[in-house]
Amino acid sequence: MRHLLTLKDLSTSEIEEILAIGKTLKEDMKRGIREPLYPNCVMGMIFQKQSLRTRVSFETLMTHLGGHAIYLAGDVDFGKREPIRDFARVMSEMVDLVMIRAKHHEDVVEFARYASVPVINGLTDYCHPCQALADIMTLRELIGDTTGKKFAWVGDANNVALSLAFICGKLGMKFSMATPKAYQFNDSIMQQIRENAPDADFEVTEDPVKAVEDAVAVYTDVWVSMGQEDEKVQRERDFAAYQVNSELMRHCPQAYFMHCLPARRGFEVTPEVIDGPQSAIIQEAGNRLHAQKGAVIWLLRQLGK
Repeated sequence: MRHLLTLKDLSTSEIEEILAIGKTLKEDMKRGIREPLYPNCVMGMIFQKQSLRTRVSFETLMTHLGGHAIYLAGDVDFGKREPIRDFARVMSEMVDLVMIRAKHHEDVVEFARYASVPVINGLTDYCHPCQALADIMTLRELIGDTTGKKFAWVGDANNVALSLAFICGKLGMKFSMATPKAYQFNDSIMQQIRENAPDADFEVTEDPVKAVEDAVAVYTDVWVSMGQEDEKVQRERDFAAYQVNSELMRHCPQAYFMHCLPARRGFEVTPEVIDGPQSAIIQEAGNRLHAQKGAVIWLLRQLGK
C-alpha cells in the first residue's frame, strides 16, 4: 500500500510522474475538460488544524474527478475519542483514500500503518509534501527546467522547509537555507536530508544575502506557526534580520518570491515584495489543486484503479 506521508519516501521518477499528471490535468482544465476519472470515489479528510488551501483544493479536486470529499474536524476528535488504529481501520471500510492535516506526524504514520487505503499527509509538524509539490510545479511553469538551479529559503527551518529540501534534493536543485543558528535543523533531520539524496547540493547559512544570491526562488514562511504562540516575542526578535524585503530581493533580481500562506505582511515579508511583480504566491496556491490531483491519481493507480 503506497501512501504520501513524506517526499523522502518517493523516488525521483515517482515525483516526476505525480507532477506530470498534475500538469496534464491542469492543461485539460484550462481547455474546459474536467473528466470524471474516478466517479463515486470518496476521500475522507481529517482536520486537526485550520485550513483554507488544503480543504478547498482537496474538495475541489475530488469533485473534478467525479468523486466526493468528506470533511471531518473537531466533531470526530481524531486521536482522542478512540485509538488511531480503530479510526484507520473503520475509515478504510468506508472511503477510498484519506487525507489528514494533523498536529503530530507520528499520528499520521500510525494511521497509515493500520489503514488499508492510501493516506495523504495534508500537513504535519514534520513536513508538508503537498505544498512542496505545488511549489516545484509553479517554479517550473515560471522558469522551465529547474535542474541545477538554486532555491533559497529564508527563515525558520520548519515543516515546509524540510519538504522543499527533500524535493530539491530529489530533483537536482541546490537548496540554500538562511536560518538563525538556534532554529536550524537538528543533526537527526540533517542526516535524513543527506540520506534522502546523497549527492544533493544543500547549504545552511546564517546570512540571508548569501542564501539568495543567484537564486531563482526565494521562499519564506511565518515566523510563528500554529502552536508556537508562546514563543511569539522571542521569535520575532530572532528573525527580524531575516525579513524578505526589497533590499534582500535586490541581490536576486530575477528570483520569484514564494510563500505557502497565510502570510504576515510586515513581518517575514514586506508588502512591496509579496504584492510586487516578483511574487508567485497566487499561482503557487492555485497549484495546490493540480499537484494534489496528480498525487491522488498516482496513488489510486498504484492500486490498479
